[in-house]
Amino acid sequence: MSIRCFVAIEVEDQRTLTEVLKIKHRLEDLDLDIKSVEDTDIHLTIRFLGHISLSSIEVIESVLQNIGQTMNRFEIEIRGFGAFPSINKPRVIWVGLSKGSEHLHNIRRILDNEIRRRNLRDVFEDQHEFSPHITLARVRSFKNIHLLYDLFKQYSDYIFGQSIVTKIKLKQSILTPQGPIYRDLFITDLR
Repeated sequence: MSIRCFVAIEVEDQRTLTEVLKIKHRLEDLDLDIKSVEDTDIHLTIRFLGHISLSSIEVIESVLQNIGQTMNRFEIEIRGFGAFPSINKPRVIWVGLSKGSEHLHNIRRILDNEIRRRNLRDVFEDQHEFSPHITLARVRSFKNIHLLYDLFKQYSDYIFGQSIVTKIKLKQSILTPQGPIYRDLFITDLR
């Protein structure tokens, strides 16, 4: 049996999360062909793992527990609004980070090193360079995409707020026709 999962953090500060949700709701009010992330599912993926075995899940839980025992809580600042691969041809619409990304890169590096060291062959090999962001929506087609450009200009350097990261989560992703359902599999507290 395998489970589709990923490692993530969430925006724990309610004021900051509310600011992020405001821009997401503005996106949803535009006549765009997008699939938005549910309000309750907003997160920042540190490492997508793919479909992995229960034994690999146990190893990842152990690695996360070690990270939690050695890493202090840290602050992130959510700032900027953009798209991958570019704002001219957006596929993923996101808000970015201007503070705290070095901690997320460190967590990602530890995870990647342990996945290699422990020879977890069923873990998805991510070839993308890690770029910390919070996905708000995925673009299905470029219908009315010009409506986005003003938002990109207006919020390109906007500070949505700060949040203290106190937890790292291993989350399950269940794909359904209505969209993914996320469930916490394991949570580790930072010091």
